[in-house]
Amino acid sequence: MKAGNIDAVIVQPTLPRGPAIAAARKHRILSVSGNRAFADGGGLMSYAASLADRYRNAAPYVDRILKGAKPADLPVQQPTRFELVINAKTAKTLGVAMPQAVLLSADEVID
Repeated sequence: MKAGNIDAVIVQPTLPRGPAIAAARKHRILSVSGNRAFADGGGLMSYAASLADRYRNAAPYVDRILKGAKPADLPVQQPTRFELVINAKTAKTLGVAMPQAVLLSADEVID
């Protein structure tokens, strides 16, 4: 990260978040991930489908499968609600002044 003059990174949700967060902080690089746990764990921000909605929407599928439906016959659903979570504590540590408009549009700001 340091050698490439990188200002920001998108951290893939499947990567181990601890080392990714530590590297971004060490090199003072802005970071975002598609996994809410990233922001909760100290990453700068996350933008992802609502985890609560994903679980809630899975229940009817489980019910239908348990009643005999074939999973391949069930329609595919796309998420409809996304959440922006900003870790203000991390922003302060990195010396980033988040624009007020971004903070206001966030679903949650971690202080």
